[in-house]
Amino acid sequence: MALNPPNLRPDLAPAPTFDAGPRRTGQPSIGLVSLGCPKALVDSERILTRLRAEGYQISSDYQGADAVIVNTCGFLDSAKAESLEAIGEALTENGRVIVTGCLGAEPEFITGTHPSVLAVTGPHQYEQVLDAVHKAVPPAPDPFVDLLPASGIKLTPRHFSYLKISEGCNHKCKFCIIPDMRGKLQSRPAHAVLREAEKLVEAGVKELLVISQDTSAYGVDRKHDFSPWKGGDVRAHITDLARELGGLGAWVRLHYVYPYPHVRQLIPLMAEGLVLPYLDIPFQHAHPDVLRRMARPAAAARTLDEIAAWRSDCPELALRSTFIVGYPGETEAEFQTLLDWLDEAQLDRVGCFKYENVAGARSNDLPDHVPEAVKQDRWERFMEKAQAISEARLAARVGTRQEVIVDEVDEDGATCRTRFDAPEIDGNLFIDAGFESLKPGDIVTVTVDEAGEYDLWGSLG
Repeated sequence: MALNPPNLRPDLAPAPTFDAGPRRTGQPSIGLVSLGCPKALVDSERILTRLRAEGYQISSDYQGADAVIVNTCGFLDSAKAESLEAIGEALTENGRVIVTGCLGAEPEFITGTHPSVLAVTGPHQYEQVLDAVHKAVPPAPDPFVDLLPASGIKLTPRHFSYLKISEGCNHKCKFCIIPDMRGKLQSRPAHAVLREAEKLVEAGVKELLVISQDTSAYGVDRKHDFSPWKGGDVRAHITDLARELGGLGAWVRLHYVYPYPHVRQLIPLMAEGLVLPYLDIPFQHAHPDVLRRMARPAAAARTLDEIAAWRSDCPELALRSTFIVGYPGETEAEFQTLLDWLDEAQLDRVGCFKYENVAGARSNDLPDHVPEAVKQDRWERFMEKAQAISEARLAARVGTRQEVIVDEVDEDGATCRTRFDAPEIDGNLFIDAGFESLKPGDIVTVTVDEAGEYDLWGSLG
């Protein structure tokens, strides 16, 4: 039984894993440290794909690399500190470091602590990163050897992949500086997203995890324009995109979905089985006054009505979200409203983090900051309630038959996920008997035998 919840920090990505492969004589080698959210992981994959195409070997350790790229996070002050620590470790172990990512939007912050870094570039500045690598370690491609699969370099296991559909965000939440670092919403053309998804599925990907800063707003900046696809046209709108993705034969999981009214158009796709019955929605809080201080939509009551309508149309829908406790000015009564809302909403997967000041965020200047001891107390009370809800909702799945995807197999058993669980951030289903023939990426049917606080156990068939 799991004693602790999975890591639910929204600024943390899965640890990248990749096979460095053999290094030919004279081949330049680049290492990578990828911090931050899954969107940053996609950026890392793009950078490494370009480098690999130019003849660089991708090193899995510091000592084997001619230089190291550190893709940083700047979401919270604690994440900034982690990024600085990672840069320092790379400098100590290798000495030749190129910094990119969200923290790269503040180059003086980085060079003030680590003046010896070779270069600093901001988020999604692929060309500048490549220029810095070329300057530090000139390429030496061999056109007869340096061939890439169509799917490029991936830092996630082969059977699932993050699919980034846009950059930036048009929201102005007071606690967040992502729009300052990554700019306003910039949606990719629909055909470009679908072409990438198709290549990933052809390369063996079984699950597509759709990500952005605001997935529901996809295409707004493009005025939902059309682009040619498969002999017809496809609209740059999340409903149309999800429908097309659902036809590729892989699981499709939607992350960072703001609860705009048009989200209800996605629910029939989930009921039909085209898209996984899973919505990751960043509610952040439930009290209207706290939401207003956050500069977020303050319609928590109507959100409960929406949740009820979604579940009416798709009863097996799983909902996950993240929340902030201890936001400046949060009273005990406002926090209690959040707990009561959680009781009514009955979300399947819930993450929570204590409010932190972030350099440049407008929330820093709000009055009545909450003492750390109070934040900790509220976090513990929130997580206790969320855990009880999770345990009850998982217990209801005992005895049911569920489709699961296999993530890992070792001598002790198979670690899998149901359709209701995203990798790294949600729970697992474990199979500890009769698993020997399974391999990562298999999708099989299991009977749920046992439930814990966050995880399930089951048997094949």
